[in-house]
Amino acid sequence: MTQGLNDKSILLTGGTGSFGKAFVRRALDLYPGIRRLVIFSRDELKQFEMQQMFPSDRYPQLRFFIGDVRDEARLRRALEGVDIVIHAAALKQVPAAEYNPFECIKTNVLGAQNLIEAALDSKVTRLVALSTDKAAAPVNLYGATKLCSDKLFIAANNIRGSRDIRFSVVRYGNVMGSRGSVIPFFLARKGQGSLPITDHAMTRFNISLDEGVDMVLWAIDNAEGGEIFVPKIPSYKIGDVASAIDPDASQDVVGIRPGEKIHEEMITESDSPNTVDLGEYYAILPSSGAVERYCADRGATPVEPGFAYNSGSNPDFLSVDQLRDLIDRHVANGSGD
Repeated sequence: MTQGLNDKSILLTGGTGSFGKAFVRRALDLYPGIRRLVIFSRDELKQFEMQQMFPSDRYPQLRFFIGDVRDEARLRRALEGVDIVIHAAALKQVPAAEYNPFECIKTNVLGAQNLIEAALDSKVTRLVALSTDKAAAPVNLYGATKLCSDKLFIAANNIRGSRDIRFSVVRYGNVMGSRGSVIPFFLARKGQGSLPITDHAMTRFNISLDEGVDMVLWAIDNAEGGEIFVPKIPSYKIGDVASAIDPDASQDVVGIRPGEKIHEEMITESDSPNTVDLGEYYAILPSSGAVERYCADRGATPVEPGFAYNSGSNPDFLSVDQLRDLIDRHVANGSGD
């Protein structure tokens, strides 16, 4: 449990998304002493709907701030008095990014740099940015923009000078039940006789919203600055997800979409010289020869040379029954948004 959120002011970019709602629920439940929690996003309707979920008479700490990470001046205004930033704002739909590439770049790359510049000129002490497995050896524009974003946040530690600020990144796989993901899509088609799947061989990493929130809270407390944290999580086969949701449906192979991989990876073999094992998480460190010192300070262990973390070769796979249970607990009741 993080100990630094009470009496702190927190800014959450992209706060009306699936992660944002889960983070707000968890943070306000665990830390009633939070001084202020600012939801920064650009969609007034989503903010209005979220305000109904978290009414001001029960949650006086919450603030709703309309703005876009593309607008550095608005970010600077939003960061006044803020101690901790969680950066979840992104354009993340792979096909949309392929079709509208520069729009994705403006939000995911230029927006990240705007946030860095504004944070460096404020009193922020911790900034944790959310990443994706698609940023490792990217083959689509979304993944490429998130790799650029990751690099910007990690490099920001080089220019913090004497400021008490730490920039770090958390990178994880598909969030179970998040908006636009495959599980809500399959659930909506349940009982129609068939489910379209991309490829029987396709695999993905899986993490729940609560696990994603826990990881961010852990990073706020434990990041030294400069790490890309990666959780140890199971994989699943796309066909097994379809079987878990509708075992009687036929599975019609439709082929992979532009920019998709058969398997995702979160740590590439090229990352292995700078990757350490922290127990529950891995950390990819900056290429600065700090592995030995980091391991000594944190009780971490360097990974084996040539190590890679891939959803297809992951030793931990979810069975159909495990998937069905997780879907019932995390998605079917609407908790996945």
